[in-house]
Amino acid sequence: MKKSITIIGSGFSSLSAACYMAKAGYEVTIYEKNNTIGGRARQYIKEGFTFDIGPTWYWMPDVFEKFFADFGKKPSDFYTLEKLDPAYQVYFGENDSITIPGNLDEIYKIFETEEEGSSKHLKKFLKSAQDNYNIAVKDVVYRPGISPLELITPETAVRVSQFFSTIRKQVRKKIKSNKLIQILEFPVLFLGAKPSNTPAFYNFMNYADFGLGTWHPKGGMYKVIEGLVTLAEQMGVNFVTNAAIDKINVNAANEVEGLLINGKTVNTDLVLSGADYHHTETLLPKQYRQYSEKYWDDRIFAPSSLLFYVGFDKKIENVEHHTLFFDTDFDVHAKSIYDTPEWPEKPLFYASFPSITDDSLSPKGKEAGTFLIPLAPGIEDTDEIREKYFNLILERLEQLTNQKVKESIIFKESYCVNDFIKDYNSYKGNAYGLANILTQTAFLRPKIKSKKVKNLYFTGQLTVPGPGVPPSLISGKIASDLILKTNK
Repeated sequence: MKKSITIIGSGFSSLSAACYMAKAGYEVTIYEKNNTIGGRARQYIKEGFTFDIGPTWYWMPDVFEKFFADFGKKPSDFYTLEKLDPAYQVYFGENDSITIPGNLDEIYKIFETEEEGSSKHLKKFLKSAQDNYNIAVKDVVYRPGISPLELITPETAVRVSQFFSTIRKQVRKKIKSNKLIQILEFPVLFLGAKPSNTPAFYNFMNYADFGLGTWHPKGGMYKVIEGLVTLAEQMGVNFVTNAAIDKINVNAANEVEGLLINGKTVNTDLVLSGADYHHTETLLPKQYRQYSEKYWDDRIFAPSSLLFYVGFDKKIENVEHHTLFFDTDFDVHAKSIYDTPEWPEKPLFYASFPSITDDSLSPKGKEAGTFLIPLAPGIEDTDEIREKYFNLILERLEQLTNQKVKESIIFKESYCVNDFIKDYNSYKGNAYGLANILTQTAFLRPKIKSKKVKNLYFTGQLTVPGPGVPPSLISGKIASDLILKTNK
């Protein structure tokens, strides 16, 4: 008789783990509290416009290729990728922007134009970044976070100093242009931390950016979710939506015996939660929780976000598919997230206009726009505040890109802290999980295997390896590997 595993949540990590567990011969069922699959990577469709509610960047294509190869497949079996060229644009002021091309030679030229001699330093920096990428993404991040020894390899041993220096120090050593510095420090935002407290070893994110490039799945990031669902269904995985978990049942032997779902008991041999780690533990009696409320309160979380999904009745000018607005002080904004949590006075923000690349995402002649402001988790969230910040960033967009867009808005929808809590039971409404700083790396993150309840496991952004879509795919594999190893 097949062993059964019940998976809570249907985000990237859960879907990844489900495929591996089904391949190993388990009977796998995914329970999702919302009415659609995808977790934070769901989709919003309105009046012919299509938006990715969550992730909009497709980086590290090799991680996706490696995942699908484990099942004898390729990404192209499920969705079509286009490499973006330009990759993205960064605004520093009115009529003052740098557009990052889709190939390295052109990027070197851009750097040299901005600061003479900088391309030489960039080449050296990216060589280090590529070496770190090969060590981290092809080896270290696939380890389960059980022991500090996982980080010690012949390759990492010679780079130990990089764990005690920071991205900020490394970037600013040779590059003087503030614009180039911001471009080089930007990728670590995907790790949910500041460049000033992110280990220099994480410069591998710069190789992911410049070396591997930025890609777009035709139809949006949700096409990747659909691909994972198709693969999972081919492997025999069952899906149940509108299924809120009320309780994790534990027997006298401290073993998981089932879940209470929408008031009904479902028996299972194993439980893997891809839902919010903190929330999952609240489904257990207190004596079975590994981490206290103080523990969670003391963690450094990656930001939450205020998001807007906007339908425009015309094409937006002077922007790219991905456009970053860095015309205000990053350090001041970062303080409002990490030091004294409050709404930023002058926020940096990001805009995505995927219909520039993909005309399937908006009606002809119109534009789909997604806007994101990073915020402190747990911050006050009201309709009035959302409206204030929407007007603020739209005014900045108009000023910086020299166009009027407000009167071209057909509709807008917002998403913020309260929605992350309501839809995902997200701790303090965080959007990305725990920040990848030195004291929250690898074995210092919450554990995949429960120390108090047998046959209970965790996956996703609050455990190893950390925030982001590729790390979530990897987390699903790590969790399934550990489950299979401990349940032979």
